[in-house]
Amino acid sequence: QVQLVESGGGLVQAGGSLRLSCAASGRTFSSTAMGWFRQAPGKEREFVAVISWSGAVTYYADSLKGRFTISRDNAKNTVYLQMNSLKPEDTAVYYCAARVATITTNPYEYNYWGQGTQVTVSS
Repeated sequence: QVQLVESGGGLVQAGGSLRLSCAASGRTFSSTAMGWFRQAPGKEREFVAVISWSGAVTYYADSLKGRFTISRDNAKNTVYLQMNSLKPEDTAVYYCAARVATITTNPYEYNYWGQGTQVTVSS
């Protein structure tokens, strides 16, 4: 089992930045692919960014246009999502997920999920 706890969400104005953190415990953190997904009100959960167990491979949703950066610190068992130039359409609950397998952008292929952290971007 892998336990995940997100933090760092909050209220920011358009154009601002936030850094989300996801602390993992349980199964060896370095053996898991990690991802960030988000779900806006009335919408399905969607892919944001993923990172391989080694940190060598990352993928991002095209719609982010380079504004978000995913990273991980295996020594701290933590994955991060740096979000810059935030827009109102980025408002969502952001979820951290872990997959004990090869990296994928499909949320349905992730096995473990955190409770989510709310990000609200005002204008």
